[in-house]
Formats: sequence, C-alpha cells, structure tokens
Amino acid sequence: MTWEVLSMIGTIAFAISGAIVAMEEEYDILGVYILGIVTAFGGGAVRNVLIGVPVSILWQQQTLFLIAFIAMTIVYLFPQKMLPHWQRWGNFFDALGLSAFAIQGALYAVQMNRPLSAVIVAAVLTGSGGGMIRDVLAGRKPLVLRDEIYAVWAIVAGIAVGTGIAHSSISLYVLFVIVATLRILSYTYNWKLPNKSLKAGN
Repeated sequence: MTWEVLSMIGTIAFAISGAIVAMEEEYDILGVYILGIVTAFGGGAVRNVLIGVPVSILWQQQTLFLIAFIAMTIVYLFPQKMLPHWQRWGNFFDALGLSAFAIQGALYAVQMNRPLSAVIVAAVLTGSGGGMIRDVLAGRKPLVLRDEIYAVWAIVAGIAVGTGIAHSSISLYVLFVIVATLRILSYTYNWKLPNKSLKAGN
C-alpha cells in the first residue's frame, strides 16, 4: 500500500509540475501533456535501465497514466486568472514528487536486493530524473545541477531506506514528509551547496 500511495503522489505531483512548466514556457496543449508525462515517468524509466528492470514495465501502469492525464487536464483547464497561483505552487508539487519518487525508487532497489550504493542511485534518479528531463526539454538549467539543494534530499531518502532506518509504513510516510519539507525549506530560504566558477572575476 505504501508503494502504491507514493507512486500516486509522485505521479500526480510531477505531472502537475511538468504541466505548469510547459504553460510557463507557453507550450501548446500537446506540449503540456508530453512534458507532464515525461516528468512523471522519465525518472522511473532511467532508474529501470540502470538497476536492470525492463523499461516496458512502465507501460503496465495504465492507472497511473490515467491519473497523470486527469491531473494535467485539470491544471490546463484552470481559469487564466488562477494560473499565476498555480505557478507559485510549482516548486511545492516538485518537492512532493521528489520526495515520493526518491523513496519509491529506493524501495524498488531494496526489494531487488541491490547494495546501498544502488539504492541511493535509484532514489536520486527516480526522484530527480523526470525533473531533469523536463527542465532540458523546457530549455532550463536542471535543478539538480545547480548549486540549489535538490538531489541531496533524494540521497537522504535513499540512505534512510537503504540502511533500514525507514522500513515500516509509518516511518516511510514520516520520511516522505521530512524530505519534502527539507526541499521546501531549501528553496524558500535559498539554501545552496558550495560551488566554484571558472569564469574570470568569480
């Protein structure tokens, strides 16, 4: 049940996030759906390739595809005057998707008896892979590659699941809230990782 709930939360959150980015970039309705689907399922596809799961399993998730389609349609049909409010919620939905999918990806790797390193990689790719593809298709610098703290929270989720700190349903939901909250705090208060520029004068 925990797995299914996290999958649903992540799918809805990232589908909405992708749709919002597409509308910010003034894509047409087809672009909105494509970017939303890529955001919601891209991370899982990359994860499956790297940990040895057939990518074709994604096509067995018809219910999640339908849920993503409905979520994107609702956002697209919102009145124009309400869309600026949705834009401000874009980072919030992205944080929910990051947390839910990072935990789900880690759980997937644990169930396949992968080592801790693979669990962490699965968490990062599932949590941030779709967002990276979304940003690239939207012509934006991927969040995960900026000095802004993003993938670190997926790593935290992977470590917590991979080491057994979070294993029960309750502890996984607590971890979901913690990771999402940390991501929200990091962009709200502009927490950043150290970076070094090779540009002259920096």
